[in-house]
Formats: sequence, structure tokens, C-alpha cells
Amino acid sequence: MTDPKRLFDCIPYHLARAPLPDMLAAKEQGAWRSYSTQEVKDMTAHLSAGLLQRGIGGGDGTPEGRDKIAILCKNRPEWIILDLAVQRSGAVLVPVYPNIHLQELAFILQDARVKLVFVHDGELYEKVQSIRAELPDLQAVYTFDLVPGLPHWGQLLSEADDAAIAAADAVAAGIRQEDLVTIIYTSGTTGTPKGVMLSHYNILCNIQSCLPCFPPGKPLRALSFLPLNHIFERMVTYLYLFRGIPVYYAESLDSIGANLKEVRPHLFTTVPRLLEKVYERIMEKGAEQRGLKRQLFFWAHGLAMRYEINRPLSPGYRLQLALANALVFRKWRQGLGNRVKCIVTGGAACQVRLIRIFTAAGIPIMEGYGLTETSPVISVNRYEVQDRMFGTVGPLVKDVQVRIAADGEILCKGPNIMMGYYKRPDLTAEVITEEGWYHTGDIGTMVDGKYLKITDRKKEIFKTSGGKYVAPLPIENKLRESPFIEQAMVTGAERKFASALIVPAFKALLGWAQKQGLATGDRAALLEQPEVQALYKELVDECNTLFNHVEQVKKFALLPQEWGVDSGELTPKLSLKRKEIERKYGSVIAGMYA
Repeated sequence: MTDPKRLFDCIPYHLARAPLPDMLAAKEQGAWRSYSTQEVKDMTAHLSAGLLQRGIGGGDGTPEGRDKIAILCKNRPEWIILDLAVQRSGAVLVPVYPNIHLQELAFILQDARVKLVFVHDGELYEKVQSIRAELPDLQAVYTFDLVPGLPHWGQLLSEADDAAIAAADAVAAGIRQEDLVTIIYTSGTTGTPKGVMLSHYNILCNIQSCLPCFPPGKPLRALSFLPLNHIFERMVTYLYLFRGIPVYYAESLDSIGANLKEVRPHLFTTVPRLLEKVYERIMEKGAEQRGLKRQLFFWAHGLAMRYEINRPLSPGYRLQLALANALVFRKWRQGLGNRVKCIVTGGAACQVRLIRIFTAAGIPIMEGYGLTETSPVISVNRYEVQDRMFGTVGPLVKDVQVRIAADGEILCKGPNIMMGYYKRPDLTAEVITEEGWYHTGDIGTMVDGKYLKITDRKKEIFKTSGGKYVAPLPIENKLRESPFIEQAMVTGAERKFASALIVPAFKALLGWAQKQGLATGDRAALLEQPEVQALYKELVDECNTLFNHVEQVKKFALLPQEWGVDSGELTPKLSLKRKEIERKYGSVIAGMYA
């Protein structure tokens, strides 16, 4: 076939080149089940025909006129098969996080006037059913798991005959690259969800721009565990498919360690928090070692902390690093399946220290940057060392332009910029100029005229009562480098000084407290102990030495409960919901300024 124009062209593109026996794969009843390229093609054809027979389609071709189909489901092959089928029907997929709050779920399904919903299992079926009375446009809910008495997605596949499939093929042939393919609602850290409209062209251009950034060679295999609801994992999945890389879906976040050893992937995407957890587990195992093994571990770790790229390393250092690789780092790689060529991280700022350490250990970390509105990649550190720089999010990808505004905000322009916000031309006009420049809301700079560096979120910078500006993100990132700090939020808008809410890393803290002979039965009581307060004051004071006077944290409060998505303090991308945290802990914050 000619160059692909739509996302679903990945199937004929594949078949014409090198069809795979395991284009998609997942665990089913304890064993890996592979879906070949031909099987994915056949299932997609049957499902798109089934959707059309149900009256689902492109309507008048406008964003409002196209039928909307929602999906609430963990990663599995059926997710992508549904996505492909919906695309071929001319309808629009609206992905929703399975753990979304009911209020937000109702808003999204109402706003998009969703006609069909596909869910993972019976529990999510009941979640949708609980708000069914509020959804006059909803016609049916289907489960991917086989649940007795509930509509199963297989019904739509089995109902399609040859005539229906031929009709579906004709519809697919008429889909254009500029047509709307998906609406992704971003909850953000404040406000009502906004529906980001992306076309085939938006996402496909971004895929083509990112293809050269990944490792060369075949065969490669990928493990997927970041939610497909987010454009990052979804775009990368299609990149894998166009590249001919099989995609294996992890069973759950808890099973990633076991699945890495089973699948032995060459690459995967992640968010910094999961990378931090891998590092924490490595450090815990190192701390458990005794004698010479313990000394070797921390010697190797110290070497990795000094690692640099694109700078000369002394012969003595290179020799020591080779020895550390043989004695220590190879075990780290074994824990990831022993074949990882690189890990791509995005969604939030990654600690430079982690990128440095993993890269020294032969596990290159490619940090990138982008937003849902930019389909998503704006820049990424490349696989080739000469196009990577620690502390930056890498060079811009092909066809994407960036301009730094007078106030430091990053503006972006290119074929990856969204069509706009669904039914909200007013909000679209606020972020996209008449010349096509999208306001990212992030503050940054270009390093050496080549590498983009993010310094903060524009909306998160606050001003103290003394009129001084404080950027909280670098301070929070530095605080979280401590093994005793799990989460941190710096606050102080219109106050005399900056303060911080800190959630301790309780596993590390409890281990320390037991060695000190402190009672550890009650978290809240433990945090009030003078020894614990002194420990965290020392950590905060150490962090303060790296910042100017106005940015230094003068007071802090330790919190006994972690912040989470379900409890409302984090977005599904694990970003802080600052206003919600400030509301929830208003009395604690007020106490620091009393």
C-alpha cells in the first residue's frame, strides 16, 4: 500500500510487509494469548461491520455529528481492536479512565452524547449502569470479559455477515486523514474536563516524527502498562504497530515485575513515579546486602551517580564502570528481562539523578515532553547518545516548532496541534493563536539551541505576599529525591514564605524508626515524634541549600496518608491536584502560617 493516511492503515501496512504471529498479546486464564496481524484484521473488520449494523457511524462528518463510543477498560488487545473498528466506522472513540469519579464520568458521557460503552468487566458495567438514568443517548453497554447475563462484545462480531463487512470496508475507504478520530477528556488539575479533539493526521504525523527516535533493528518486543486512555501510550502503541513491534500487555501494575521477566521486552514506556519505584526496590535490595556485596553495590551506585554522556570519561572511570556492570548492573537488567534497549518516560518531570543512574547501568532513559493537545510529543531524548542531554526533554521532533514567549512560556506549532476542544471554541481560542501557536502552559528554555528544558508549570508558579515568584516544581522534585519522601507539595501563594506538605515514604521511615527504638504502631503519632520531625527538618534544610532565600521551605507538615487518584488528590496521570490538596488540607496549611 501507499503511505498510511489513517491510524487503522497500520493493519494493511503490516500485512504488506511483515505480518506478525503476535501483533498483540495478553494473559488469558494464566497463559499468554497472541493475536496475529491477520486475526486483528479479521476481528476489526467484523466489529466495524457490527457497529455499522447497530447504526453507529460518521453521521454528517462533523465532530458533533459523528457517533461517540466510550471505553472504560484496562490495557488489553480488545482495547486496540475496538479502537481500530471504531475508526473504520467513522465514529469517534472516547477513552475514559476506569477509576474515574462518577461525577466526571457522567459529565463526559453526557457531553459527548455517547451511544455505546465498552467496559472491562462486570464491576465497570455496574459503574456505568449506576448513572444510566442520566444518559439519555446511551443505547448499550458491552463487556469484554464474559459475564453471565450481560451483553458481550462478541455479539457484535458474530452478527456481521459478508455483506456487512463489505459495506464496512467501503465506509473505511472513505475516511480521510483530517477526520476526527478521538476525543480525549483531560481532567487536568482544576476545572471541568475538556474534550481534546485529535484527527488521524494529528496523531499519524506525530508517529512519523517519532519513529526515527527509537532503537534501530529487529526483532523488537514491547511491554505496555501505561493506560491506553492517555494519548502517550496510545500513540506509542500505533508507533509500535507501524514499526512492526509486537505489543504485550501487562496484567496489572502489580504484575509488571513478573511480566517483564516473562515477556523480556526491548522497550517500554513509563511515568517517572513507576521508575522511582523500580529504583527504590533496587536500593532496598542493595541495603539488605551484607559485607563485600553491600560494599560493591554502593560503590557501583556511587559510580553511576557521576556518569555523564557526551563528555569525555577518564580511562580509570570507564574501567571501573565496566567492572560495576559485570558485578552489579547486569543484575538490574536481569530484573527488567535482560533485553531492554531503552525506557521512554513522559507525563511528568523525571529526576535527573534516576536518568543518570539507569543510563550508567546500561538502561538508557529517553525522557520526552508533550501534552494531549499536541498528540502528544513535542520533544524527546533520542536513542543515539549524541541527541540526549540529562536534565532536558531532548531535541524537538520533526515538523514541530517551539517558541519561548516573553514570560518564558513554551509555545508549540505543527501538524500535531489538536483540532480544538470539543464544543468549546472559546477555550480553543484561549490557547491557540490565530497564527496556530499553542500555549502549553509550561515554562521552559532551549539549551545549546537544541535541547528543550522544562522549568515549571506556568499556572503553578505563585507569588508570595512580598511579591516574589516561586516555582514549586523544582523544589518538589528535589525533596522527592530523598528516600524518606514519597510526595511533596510546596505552597505559599500570597503568604510570607513557602511551606510544604510532605507525605513520608513510610516503608523507609518505619525501618529507620525501628532502628531508633520508636513506636511505629500509629502513623500520625509517629510523625509527631521529635526524632521524626528532626529527620525531616534536616532533609528540608539540605534541600533549601540549593534554592534562593524566597524559594526555601520555611515550614513543613507531615501527612499520615498518601495522596491518590481514588482519594482525589492526584489526576489519573499522577499529577498533583493542587487546589484540591489545598482545600483538603486547608487547616494544616493555615497552621503553618499561624
